[in-house]
Amino acid sequence: MLSTEFKSVGDASWRKDGIAKVTGSEKYAPDVSVDRMWFGRVLRSPHAHARIKSVDTSAAEALGAVCLTFADVPQTRYNERIVSTPPCLYRDRTVVADKARHVGEALVGVAAPTEELAEKALRAIKIEYEVLQVITTMEQARKDGAEPIHDTVLLDGKDKPIVNNVAVQRTIDVGDVEKGFAEAEYVIERSFKTSRIYHAQMEPKSVVCRPEIDGGITVWASTQSIHNTRILLGQIYDIPLSKVNVKKVMLGGSFGSSIQMNSVTPICVGLALKAGHPVKIATTREEDMHDHVRYPSEIKLKLGMKKDGTLIAGEMHANIDVGAHNIQAFPFLGGLGGFWASLYKLPNMKYVGTAVYTNKTPSCAMQGFGAPQAHFAVECLMDEIAHELGADPIDFKLNQYVGLGGTFWGQGPASKCIIRSDGVPELLKTGAELIGWDKRPKPGSQTGRMRKGIGMARGFHTSGVGHAKASGAEMIDYSGAIVKLNEDGTVDLIQSLMDHGGGTNHAISKIVAEELGVPTHMVGLSPCDTRTSLYDVTTHATRGIYAGGAAALKAAKEVKAQIIDWAARVLDVLPESLVIEPDEDLGQGVIYCPNLAERRMTVGELARYLHLNSLGTISSSQSMRQVNCPPAYVSYFVEVEVDTDTGQIHTRRAALGSDCGTVVNPALASGQLIGGLSKGQGYALTEDNQWDPETGELVSKGFWVDGKTPSMSESPKVGDIDTHFAHTYEPTGPFGAKGLGEAAKNPAAAAFGNAVYNALGIRFYEIPITPEKVLAALAAEKSTKSRQAAPKAPAPVAE
Repeated sequence: MLSTEFKSVGDASWRKDGIAKVTGSEKYAPDVSVDRMWFGRVLRSPHAHARIKSVDTSAAEALGAVCLTFADVPQTRYNERIVSTPPCLYRDRTVVADKARHVGEALVGVAAPTEELAEKALRAIKIEYEVLQVITTMEQARKDGAEPIHDTVLLDGKDKPIVNNVAVQRTIDVGDVEKGFAEAEYVIERSFKTSRIYHAQMEPKSVVCRPEIDGGITVWASTQSIHNTRILLGQIYDIPLSKVNVKKVMLGGSFGSSIQMNSVTPICVGLALKAGHPVKIATTREEDMHDHVRYPSEIKLKLGMKKDGTLIAGEMHANIDVGAHNIQAFPFLGGLGGFWASLYKLPNMKYVGTAVYTNKTPSCAMQGFGAPQAHFAVECLMDEIAHELGADPIDFKLNQYVGLGGTFWGQGPASKCIIRSDGVPELLKTGAELIGWDKRPKPGSQTGRMRKGIGMARGFHTSGVGHAKASGAEMIDYSGAIVKLNEDGTVDLIQSLMDHGGGTNHAISKIVAEELGVPTHMVGLSPCDTRTSLYDVTTHATRGIYAGGAAALKAAKEVKAQIIDWAARVLDVLPESLVIEPDEDLGQGVIYCPNLAERRMTVGELARYLHLNSLGTISSSQSMRQVNCPPAYVSYFVEVEVDTDTGQIHTRRAALGSDCGTVVNPALASGQLIGGLSKGQGYALTEDNQWDPETGELVSKGFWVDGKTPSMSESPKVGDIDTHFAHTYEPTGPFGAKGLGEAAKNPAAAAFGNAVYNALGIRFYEIPITPEKVLAALAAEKSTKSRQAAPKAPAPVAE
């Protein structure tokens, strides 16, 4: 179906939350205030690894504060992120820690009537530490005799011993990799390294908790899943879920940093229950930087092929540093391996992924969940092979990518589907034309100070983790929605799915409007909480439109059927003869019979008729699980300019393409691509958090130091960024739509790496590609050329 056939989907419209956001009237978690509210602070460890010998809170309590220590909280071990099912869920965290495992670990919570008193009480607490060995590298962690960071973790109700600080390991085998390499005529092996970076989302974590008279709690929190937060709080504090209510408030960005229940949330709940007062905790930026980072990776990738470059075997070994706590390394390792398996056809492959504990900030999901790491290694190596063979990288990749009819792994071996929509050829053709691919320089051919280069990379992200298996899933994946027709013909959409700021909820309202045949402005986004909405797993895995939109569409279809059924009775026609279309002049949806023009009424007239005759409310409440996880393809073409005197890399132009099926809101979709470029540029060129190897302290403590996201002045001008969309239709998605969000960043680092190679003729296998690394590589290349060009000493003359 063409987008021109739609009335609401694909049309530009004002965001429903737009005015509230630009005027500053939108409420986020830190904006919430309730009567009798106290203020909370968290005492965090100054040591990266230490036993807690004693905690003295008497001075703080003498000031009138309430304190929450390890002795005060339930000893329940949990994982902050409960997307995985119990056999795959590693639990190693308590509300406050029994042992400091990283600098910034939460050890004691404090609440007092004022912020000043809470801070004063915090400083009055005395803790005696026994400092232990600090482990900041995976090599240190795995050495025999290394201090254990965790002795055991809880897995499916049983204690699992941790050996050599290895948190989890996954192996995936397809075909016969040894036989494949034996038949290979050309083998290449490279090592790649990606950095450990902070999410840099706009909103640091905040939470407000109010204890209720019935023993329950009401919570306003920064989160990507109000229902998962509710479930975890109920489990930890043994409170029935009917007494736990988590309110949906706006989220000030996330990039995956709130995919889990944030660590301050259960601390705030514990303080509120102990104090008998509502409590607010709003973290500082530095506290937030000590709370979560992206998974770094060390990847060894080996590919075997025929002389023409046809891939026949591959082997990948990936090591990831999970930091002090395991926030879902098991599915991350599966995702990294699955995304590799889905990029190019590999009849024989072996993947070994290992996650290791260290005394650093815990790693968690960030824009791609393994895909950016896999894309950087695979797309750079495929570019290198193409150049070695004298082939155009675009043609080389098009000949071997996993496309239409192929099997896509939507985040590991447990989530697979057949690809039914594929815009990759169109994306690469259009991107090449826009960037001037045929005019790119030959790698290493340029001289002079400023050298330009063009690079490309392709890739994808999954649209959710839906699959066809009836049981034995590794991950939970379903959404719910309630659609209700009001007495004036307007519509309420009640959905707990969180919007990170990209306009997901607005786009879903357009899907509902499209199905019901009413103008978009007639569909309202209702405030909700866990008591008034259906479960939604979380806004992750680029599933918002594809999965959340599908649930809303399912509910809208039922509502439409009811509208048609009632209208047929009122208009005295058969239901099959009626259609509903939006009428902007009337500001309503109009129900009519094309064959009997006089038989018509507005949706509002029907709603009023039902109301005045006590015939009830038209509504539908639906849960839905998608059984597919189609790839949201993306193409990246970037032009960079490298200053060989300073080593700085400037991004001059970009052509970004997306195959997201039907584009629900073109302006917001373009914004997703441009935002992905900004974050991808930072990942590729500048962002790199570092920890002191002796103390385990975060060296890059300032928000703009070493963890720097590119500013506007460091990014291409808007006019130099082209965005385009493939003309595809995903048959399993709502009105043909599939995902976009995370895909917008995944190939970025590889595209930049390939562009720098095009400019300098030098390959970089580690990101970020900083000025220091560029200058060192140029110096090494100059030294090598000098040695090669140096005149050889004459051979001695025999006497």
